[in-house]
Amino acid sequence: MTRCSSRSEPEPPSIVRRTAAVSPSSRTASTASSEVTNPGMWRFSHRYARRVLTVSRLILGCGNFGGIGSAPQFFGQGEGEEEAYRLMDAAWERGIRSFDTADAYGGGRSETWIGRWRERTANEPVLTTKVFHSVEGDPRDRGLSRERILRQIDGSLSRLGVERVDMYLIHEPDPDTPIEETLDALDELVRAGKVGDIGASNVDRVWLEQAGGRVAWVQNSYSLLDRESEDLLDFCAKRGIGFSAFSPLAGGWLTGKYRRGEPPPHGSRMTMRPEPYLHLDDEAVYRGLDGLAARATERAVDMPTLAFAWLLADPRVTAIVVGPRRPEHLAPAQAALDIHLSPAERDELASLFP
Repeated sequence: MTRCSSRSEPEPPSIVRRTAAVSPSSRTASTASSEVTNPGMWRFSHRYARRVLTVSRLILGCGNFGGIGSAPQFFGQGEGEEEAYRLMDAAWERGIRSFDTADAYGGGRSETWIGRWRERTANEPVLTTKVFHSVEGDPRDRGLSRERILRQIDGSLSRLGVERVDMYLIHEPDPDTPIEETLDALDELVRAGKVGDIGASNVDRVWLEQAGGRVAWVQNSYSLLDRESEDLLDFCAKRGIGFSAFSPLAGGWLTGKYRRGEPPPHGSRMTMRPEPYLHLDDEAVYRGLDGLAARATERAVDMPTLAFAWLLADPRVTAIVVGPRRPEHLAPAQAALDIHLSPAERDELASLFP
């Protein structure tokens, strides 16, 4: 990881309270812009966008609904259907108006339960879903070919109970399919009215440059403990491409739940799918966490609240994806909306994890 350097970008607006959501506009955007239109919401457009999209600065991540992400071995695990409903209810009550899912999350359960929740509540969140992995767990049924994308979107629309999703992302690049074929297929979905706009997840700057600016949104892992997307953030900001950060707490590490010499708590990510985070079991990380805990105490907040605030204070970050296991886990993210960090304060926190 590289320490964040001081930047000359203007400080983000101070966010002081939640207000009602703003309905997305259906009009085409003519210029690049990202701005906070009311507390907790972000009005977003860019030069390639087909319309103006208003998203929550906090996005409900639904990757644990009926599974743990797209991993077939965990289909049927994670949060059950009723708990998923409680999480969506809690998010909506807190003003979160954007939900993020993928066709393969929980083997299709995540999209299905979002669709059922929409039907029973009549609520209309801004929906992002993704394509790449197999919904059935078949390793042969994956990728981003034109034929597969055109087929998969229909399954997503059916499960979600909508005629169009607001944002359709590739879940990761497909080395076996030319990028032009993938992007042309996604544009075809936009023209057909099945997709509002397109984006990409788990991509690097090289992929974005090859895409030629045809995507409106990027979703990558980004947190105090994972700053590999720093260069990509600058690239997106200069081109008006929206950026949402997933895994903002690094699999729970930034909550302080993992401690030196102690086994991980039962049911935590490190007991279920630890592979992406094994490298964090390191003394340098524990020292950084000690420092984060001390800074949080100084501000009379908890560690996750300060970790979320670090992300929200970055003007290059449009939104963060929060994947709670219980409704109360949403509280730190919401509290972070009330915290203002200066660029110098952000850099000081980043220096805890060199």
